[in-house]
Amino acid sequence: MINIDINCDIGEGIGNEAQLLPLITSCNIACGGHAGDTATMMKVAFLAKEHKVLIGAHPSYPDRENFGRTSIKMAKEELKKSILAQIDDLNTVLKSLGLALNHIKPHGALYNDVARDRELALVFLDSVEKYKNEVFLYVPYDSNIAEEALRLGFQIKYEAFADRNYNEDLSLVSRKEPMALIQDPKAVKDHLLYMVTKGAVLTLSGKAVKIKADTYCIHGDSPSTFQILMYLSKHLPKNQILIKK
Repeated sequence: MINIDINCDIGEGIGNEAQLLPLITSCNIACGGHAGDTATMMKVAFLAKEHKVLIGAHPSYPDRENFGRTSIKMAKEELKKSILAQIDDLNTVLKSLGLALNHIKPHGALYNDVARDRELALVFLDSVEKYKNEVFLYVPYDSNIAEEALRLGFQIKYEAFADRNYNEDLSLVSRKEPMALIQDPKAVKDHLLYMVTKGAVLTLSGKAVKIKADTYCIHGDSPSTFQILMYLSKHLPKNQILIKK
């Protein structure tokens, strides 16, 4: 039996959390950088508690205007302060509900930047040092952030994207490209099962590239997220895959 964890980015102003949370096993809550505030964090965390979904912080560059999907040049200390403040804000909400923070996953441009920029990865890890022994970091396989996190003794879980196409270097196809997102539910299932069963991802060029994943993301702001999750809950092979129903 293979246990597969499906995570979603939520609390981003879409308002679909009540639909998504019964169908996933972990979530990443926006905590003020690209979206979210104390009220939304409280509301979404309460729903996650109700559905027994593991909760992670989803910090971003402080850039609500671009939804955190644009790289920003910031002074190291300023960026560290912003990242930590976002996580602390969510953690304060969770503690008020008797909940524990399970993981931290950077959002958008920050996620991509720490994956390929070793210096920025170290800045990020320094900013979350206080949580080192308490939580997991969700990071992409074969990335700078994963390598440095392991070297420094952080607990990590490798993440892959079930609804995104990959390049051969394991970077995600840019959202500026028409094939960046996979929105057909069956295509998402096939993409996911290929990674789960073969330990590789079929890239946009058609080449299979080795990948490891402990958790698989389906973006909460995609137009077809709910349809995808419903399809997966019905069509994943029940004798092979254990997924929350």
